[in-house]
Amino acid sequence: MITPDLTLPIPERIEAAHFIGIGGSGMSGLARMFLARGIRVSGSDRADSPGLRRLEALGATVHVGHDAANLGDADTVIHTGAIWPENPEFVLGKERGMPVIHRSQALHWLIGGRRLVSVAGAHGKTTSTGMIVTALQALGADPSFVNGGVITSLGASSDTGADPLFVIEADESDGTFLLYDTSIALVTNVDPDHLDHYGSEDSFVEAFARFANEARESVVISADDPGAQRVTALLTHPNVITFGEADAATLRLRDIRTDGPVSFTLEHEGRSFVAQLAVPGAHNAVNAVGAVAVLVSLGYDVEPALRAVEGFAGTARRFELHDVVRGVSVFDDYAHHPTEVAAALAAARTVVGDGRLIALHQPHTYSRTQLMAAEFAGVLEHYADHTVVLDVYGAREDPIPGVTGELVSSAFADPGHVHYVADWDQAARYTAAVARDGDYVITLGCGNVNLIIPQVLEALATADAGE
Repeated sequence: MITPDLTLPIPERIEAAHFIGIGGSGMSGLARMFLARGIRVSGSDRADSPGLRRLEALGATVHVGHDAANLGDADTVIHTGAIWPENPEFVLGKERGMPVIHRSQALHWLIGGRRLVSVAGAHGKTTSTGMIVTALQALGADPSFVNGGVITSLGASSDTGADPLFVIEADESDGTFLLYDTSIALVTNVDPDHLDHYGSEDSFVEAFARFANEARESVVISADDPGAQRVTALLTHPNVITFGEADAATLRLRDIRTDGPVSFTLEHEGRSFVAQLAVPGAHNAVNAVGAVAVLVSLGYDVEPALRAVEGFAGTARRFELHDVVRGVSVFDDYAHHPTEVAAALAAARTVVGDGRLIALHQPHTYSRTQLMAAEFAGVLEHYADHTVVLDVYGAREDPIPGVTGELVSSAFADPGHVHYVADWDQAARYTAAVARDGDYVITLGCGNVNLIIPQVLEALATADAGE
């Protein structure tokens, strides 16, 4: 893992950019925006993917595998924190004395001096950003945006708009959300995470307070989340807008109903509005009201803003249905923290009817698994009818001895509710054998767990054929 050095100068002019890890959702979105600016783009990733081929079709030069020769005649190298210092493209860029910058710095360069909405929080960033962007477009605006996932209705995670407004998902995991010159800051929640970077919960909270206090225009922050309440206590900003179910919230949410499409009532300045979303889950009612609060901060009236948010159709890897085989619906969700897993499964519970929920969980990073194995087990056992646990997706980390997916499965109170399977083929076949007509299978994790879905679907189809 490379800790971003945000003190490095960002070049004033970039003509040929090379992206290390170009296939990731965030990096591919940046690469598309660079291409739209007329900048030559090259990049590499460790594995081929449809995303790589889409970038190639747009004019990028892409490589599968990392090699110093991939750098070509690039004048700037852009990387994520997930690569290792020994990456040959990273090393060569440094040796050449080229600007070698973190993706957050590249995004900062793209934003320029535009009016910026930055969406931060431990959970809900991608959905909230998607809600804001799609609502702005429905209201007639044309913002630029970079999101952490593909917005379903737009088929993209980024785009360059004509308006002087930019909306981004701001990453708090490594502190880079403090780099941006934010006008309106949205804090969805401040559930402690990424403590491997921050060192303590207090430091995590203080970073959010700094992010919010530095916003030029306004701060929009949850009135309900305990971590957000701690941040609010540290705010000195003159324009703070709160949202949530708390009586004192500026935009108050009440009467959330989840028996079918989630609906709720929104109260603001003596007016009351009933809304119904196209995405399930009580947590999305909260996300929606936060998005409306941002739109109000931008000058829109609350009712048309709410109606625009109602049309949001979701983002990729957020309760995304892939297929239905043998009556079993197979979904994918990016949830990788106990709070997110609970929200995803609770939302699924509202629409599964008489079916069961079968979670296919891939723990993400060794440090988080070691720290939160018992919490994951408790949430999975409470919300899912059965859980299949895969091995840990290490991402940027080296393995920690003794930390495997079994650490989660062994923490279940009832071992009959869980099955640990390290081998993906076996896991897919086991999942298909357990599932029955009307059930939902949901992959959970922000690593590559979504890639097991074709194996699960094939196993379901094979079982149906009696083979």
